[in-house]
Amino acid sequence: MIIIIDDNRNINLIESEFNEQFPYLKMEFYTRANSAAFGNSKKTVKHSNTMVADCRNIHFNGNLEIKPEMTIEALEQKFKNEFDLNIQILRKSGRVWLETSLTNYWSLAEQNKQGKELSSK
Repeated sequence: MIIIIDDNRNINLIESEFNEQFPYLKMEFYTRANSAAFGNSKKTVKHSNTMVADCRNIHFNGNLEIKPEMTIEALEQKFKNEFDLNIQILRKSGRVWLETSLTNYWSLAEQNKQGKELSSK
């Protein structure tokens, strides 16, 4: 899948496009990078009606290719390195969304599959 990263896009659209491809995963944007020790504070989450321009300091627009075999870690790094955007991917487990910090090395496809299995029990 290709996601267009442009300052004039609403982050809600990017989150929705990602969720269409991976229904058991959720993308969230943050104002600063996660701390591995502390995770992300809810205060740092950008509201979904926020524009991409408001989430970063370096403004480079382009296309970001996302492949099912990419790891969570690789995707999060790609957003940061190529577009100065801090994201985190969460996996659905029943009715809650879990951080994937312990399984960041799993592929998006595997994370989505696990989310489906955990949500259908």
